Amino acid sequence: MRLLCDRFWRVVRVVSLMLVVSVSSAFAATPKDSLVVGWQFDDIVSLDPAEVFEFSGAEILGNTYDRLIGYDPDDVSKIFGDAAKSWKVSDDGKTFTFKMRQGVTFASGNTMTAEDAAFSLQRAVILNKSPAFILTQFGFSADNVKQKVKALDADTLTLEINKAYAPTFVLYCLSATIASIVDKQEVMKHAVDGDMGFAWLRTHYAGSGPFKIAQWKPSEIVVLNANTSYWGGAPAMKNIFIRQIAESSVQQLLLEKGDIDIARNLETEQLKSLSTNNDVKLIKKGKGTLYYLSMNQNNPILAKPKVQEALKYLIDYKGLANTVWDGRGQIQQAFLPKGFLGALEDQPFSLNVEKAKGLLAQAGYPNGFDIEMIVRNNTIRIDTAKSIQTTFAKAGIKVTLVPMDGKQALTVYRARKHQLFFGAWGPDYQDPNTNADTFAKNLDNSDDAQAKPLTWRNSYDPKQMTQETLDALLESDGAKRAKMYQALQREHQKSAPFAFIMQEQEVAGVRNNVEGYVLGPSFDSNSYKDVVKK
Repeated sequence: MRLLCDRFWRVVRVVSLMLVVSVSSAFAATPKDSLVVGWQFDDIVSLDPAEVFEFSGAEILGNTYDRLIGYDPDDVSKIFGDAAKSWKVSDDGKTFTFKMRQGVTFASGNTMTAEDAAFSLQRAVILNKSPAFILTQFGFSADNVKQKVKALDADTLTLEINKAYAPTFVLYCLSATIASIVDKQEVMKHAVDGDMGFAWLRTHYAGSGPFKIAQWKPSEIVVLNANTSYWGGAPAMKNIFIRQIAESSVQQLLLEKGDIDIARNLETEQLKSLSTNNDVKLIKKGKGTLYYLSMNQNNPILAKPKVQEALKYLIDYKGLANTVWDGRGQIQQAFLPKGFLGALEDQPFSLNVEKAKGLLAQAGYPNGFDIEMIVRNNTIRIDTAKSIQTTFAKAGIKVTLVPMDGKQALTVYRARKHQLFFGAWGPDYQDPNTNADTFAKNLDNSDDAQAKPLTWRNSYDPKQMTQETLDALLESDGAKRAKMYQALQREHQKSAPFAFIMQEQEVAGVRNNVEGYVLGPSFDSNSYKDVVKK
């Protein structure tokens, strides 16, 4: 399917003109059958489910692809079939058998079968992009995945995993973005030199979700069209126009004028102003997203434990919570978000400049040092980074901020070329292993490692915690498992080169005539499917 069908050009131009209308112009309501969203989505690097691993890209795919499994965004313990209508687990806990839902069609018109589901999972493992570890942790590899994941017939899919993990852990992983089901026939039509359609699907679409991706212009616009053949019923909105609007103040003005229906990146100042606007409502949802500062262990200064500890005492957590993050976040100083099994609410760190100076002196840096911090050019991240820069300076640490757009920042981070990195991490699935796996486990710290979690990106090799993470994954007793994660986090707080700062509360400004927009608990569960306009 072509990303931009000619018939959409006229609509896109109209909406583009509408969005750049001057502040002094007259009120311009958005179309009744279309939703216009202002959002900063410059972190999108791909549209291929096998590669997408960023907040914005995952949200787009969450609205445009089906997966075998879904969950209730209001109660994530309620797991249900999405493209799979049912499943069963073998007595030994190692074989999962799924029956596919009937009547699911792709945008191409092809009918979805178990072969498409098998191909999608096989392809993700074989391509081995950043999120592949979500699947390879079950023992799948490029060499064995076609034997371990296969379609028995058009309606039946089987997965043979390497260990008897908790069934919910496996199912949650199959609800992740990387488990999105692509149209095998359509994708393979565009395969080049054995790439399984990767070059093509990075900028095209081959899904079956409630919306189809009609256009993506990086850092400009994403256009979604309703899938009128969607098995769950066609969405009321025929089009979703998502515009890149980096400035929160501009989002506020356009929302107040009615030129956009939803504003996604509002700052504290805008939220306070909009709270008294009768034409706008603010909707909020606690997210699992954590904001953190990481310290690359390839840097000899940051590799010193006393330096790492000192930096954790040079962050003004309470000050940030009461200013930059007021109404949009709460302090969280461990790698599991509140709401997850085993989450800690301990806050062992606070701004303590004298203590930090003492630790720096013990490390051999009584006068501080110079360091660079990479940060995405996003208002709340920049403001947080500036606060950290200010408090670090009180102990003689001179921080040079290096703002980048989302794509640039991730490229440097994934190459392990940073010193300090201020970023955000959202759970890939609703099991505590999702964060333990990336913050506390590193099976291979070599440059050519297959799995490259955040530990790897920061050249951090916590051998003991890696084993403890693996042990917790196999514990079937929920209470015992929670205690294992709590102990793991306390050790992580003491010794890991990560300073956790905030857990996000996402807030969106929405015009009062818009109903049904859902903010979910994870970045890929925000949904436009049920949106209607009064």
